[in-house]
Amino acid sequence: MHFQIKNVKARQVLNGKGRPTIEVDLLTEDGVLGRASVPSGTSTGRYESLELIDRDNAYKGFGVLKAVHVVNEVIRGKIVGRDVRKQSEIDRVMIETDGTDNKSRLGANSILGVSLAAAKAASESLGVPPYQYIADILNRKTFRVPYLMLNILWGGRHNLGRYSFEDHMIMPSKELPFPEALRAALETYYELGEIIEDRYGKTALAGGNYMPPLKSEEEAFNLIEKALEKAGCKDDFGLAFDAAATQLYNKSRNRYMIFRREFTGDQLLQYYTKLVEEHNIISIEDPFHEDDFEYFTALTKTLKIMVVGDDLFSTNINRLKIGVRKKAANAILFKVNQVGTLTEALETAKYATENGYTTVASMRSGETEDTILSDIAVAIGAQYLFKINRFI
Repeated sequence: MHFQIKNVKARQVLNGKGRPTIEVDLLTEDGVLGRASVPSGTSTGRYESLELIDRDNAYKGFGVLKAVHVVNEVIRGKIVGRDVRKQSEIDRVMIETDGTDNKSRLGANSILGVSLAAAKAASESLGVPPYQYIADILNRKTFRVPYLMLNILWGGRHNLGRYSFEDHMIMPSKELPFPEALRAALETYYELGEIIEDRYGKTALAGGNYMPPLKSEEEAFNLIEKALEKAGCKDDFGLAFDAAATQLYNKSRNRYMIFRREFTGDQLLQYYTKLVEEHNIISIEDPFHEDDFEYFTALTKTLKIMVVGDDLFSTNINRLKIGVRKKAANAILFKVNQVGTLTEALETAKYATENGYTTVASMRSGETEDTILSDIAVAIGAQYLFKINRFI
């Protein structure tokens, strides 16, 4: 009886970007509370599940009171009385109630808030940490802390289009204890800030991520390599970047635009190859647009580095199955809110691991104070954890 869900209540709160999101409280008959808030992204692919947004005058249309209403008036009635430990059952009921392929009726934010709150309440009821509870769902018995992939230079939509690639990251190129890797990464970040201020002035320093007015992508790689060298960890870290190529793709012309230069798919593949030859790049995310499995396959075959699918897969197991069949990419960016329930996200993570894909658990730009991502990353055995440094 004490594991039964007694009540579910949602409210509107603000995320790290100052935009509304949904927070859900789930209470069991035994008085255990599970509370979860839902992140959101700036750059989203069309295969992601859809958030339910108010689109009225409040908060420039970004309010989520409709999603709050869905939780309080629709979802609540479907799950009250159910066993909070039955994560899959709770999630499936919400999926079936929604009845759409992309959760557009109830909203992925409404559904995910309840899904994560249920997991937290269940773990508390059982007296185990969330990572242990989630790992038990997957029958995982061993744990490790993921390596840190730190985003230190913003471009693309995050940087008003000043330069093309969306994110520039650093990541360990060999095994390092997490505290040592974190220290070295942040020392590199500090050095990069000093280099950028000296070269471009303080206006290029914005919040937690740097946004200098670069003239080429190569300039970004040179800046980061210089910072790594000054920090004394050039041999321990490699470079990574998110091209977010869907944003660079002109469908009508079948061309990519990078720093006002047009590239065909073949030319872009050659460009990436050149960058990898000239810089210590060990990971590329979304190098081609979100439907271009063929060029993902070609790049994965050509370059012996980590090729990550984000918009390509959208944490969706059906998209990942296509990738596995075509040998497109060899890593997946894991974002629970892309698919909308914990159960579906875990199924995707398990399938990725079974098929030899590296998993990069990732935060979103519109994060909250909720720390559940860290638990999930450990639970699924993610090799890397992607963080934007202003949230560390």
